[in-house]
Amino acid sequence: MDSRYLQSLIATIEHGSIAEAARHENLTAAAISQRIQALERELGFALLSRIAHSAKPTEACLRLLSRARHIVREVSLLAGDIDCEGLTGSIRIGAISTAMTGLLPAALRHLTQHAPGLRPGIVPGTSRALYQAVLDDEIDAAILVAPEFELARNLSAKNLKSEPLVLLSHTAPDAGIHAMLTSGPYIRYDPASWGGRFAEKYLKDQHLDINALCDLDALETIVMLVADKVGVSLVPHWSGIERLAQDCVLTPIPDTVYARQLILLSKIQHPRPSMLDQLWLALQRGHLDAYLS
Repeated sequence: MDSRYLQSLIATIEHGSIAEAARHENLTAAAISQRIQALERELGFALLSRIAHSAKPTEACLRLLSRARHIVREVSLLAGDIDCEGLTGSIRIGAISTAMTGLLPAALRHLTQHAPGLRPGIVPGTSRALYQAVLDDEIDAAILVAPEFELARNLSAKNLKSEPLVLLSHTAPDAGIHAMLTSGPYIRYDPASWGGRFAEKYLKDQHLDINALCDLDALETIVMLVADKVGVSLVPHWSGIERLAQDCVLTPIPDTVYARQLILLSKIQHPRPSMLDQLWLALQRGHLDAYLS
């Protein structure tokens, strides 16, 4: 059995369709289909249920998915077994959207220079989804907002950076932050998200009862809406926000209790701890570069 076929199956399940898996794997859709059909012939049962343009795993496929991921992961580590430093092979890094554009570019440049044998794979997602992905060994590490609950015992978290809350508006709040928040449409950073809870806490602590125009867990979109004069918002001051918010005013919220904390999450026991150490160093360098710029 070719482990690459298993990887194509996993990619199809993760991306929801053969076409998306093909784009991710840099193959044709026909090649992905042939790989999965070969697996089905070898195993003797259907792995995917094809509906319209989507592909869903069958019950039988779900039962073998964990072992398939384990096999693919172990194969990817083979090249690193002869590397004494343990810096050869693939590493899957999950990241929330603001980290994708803020911290990761400089970190990836660092990895390219100092660990050329590493092949990073980037997986976007929400903090909640990435936390679960680390737990399920779908990714090696993730940059996400620290949860408000206690971590699972087999997880490790390193504090990466604190992102204080700011008022995002098109004009300066000359009459004060509260007046600005209550005078116009409010675009709410989704309070159900792990980062949005800090903005919601600020409003509650200040006894501000505001009817939101809409809830969004997409900070880049919120910035664009504010820049287009749709309303105002409370958002974290993430690395790189200035590039998007050139037509906006960022007014700091003085109390640091409303800052969200970014962490690097991983398993305590990892087959290539040196990879995680190098990633941590790269992210610290990326944070420094973003601060200096």
